[in-house]
Amino acid sequence: MPDGVRGALVQRVSPRYDGPLDVTWLTAEAPKLTLGRIRLRWEPASRAGWNVSAHLGLATTEVHLASWPAAPDDWPRLVRPTLHEVTGLCAALAFATDALDLSNRLAEV
Repeated sequence: MPDGVRGALVQRVSPRYDGPLDVTWLTAEAPKLTLGRIRLRWEPASRAGWNVSAHLGLATTEVHLASWPAAPDDWPRLVRPTLHEVTGLCAALAFATDALDLSNRLAEV
């Protein structure tokens, strides 16, 4: 992580247990999350490690997805399984929504 950066927009999550997180570093003035996007934030924990949180963009708002208080220095490995599951769920919901929209359009013909 670059010095001074405390936030990232998740671009891709590797399906491998020890795989990488592809992220874009965020500044303090991060834009609102769009549907299905995940933002990570972290800050040093009071005693040791990092307080990490994830937020998920929904259609009209952002929601708190998860928190990992006092996570160890290798916290990306800790959060990766949750992020992988949520990105998969968001992709499946987007696909289902597109299929339903197509079905509705075809039914109108």
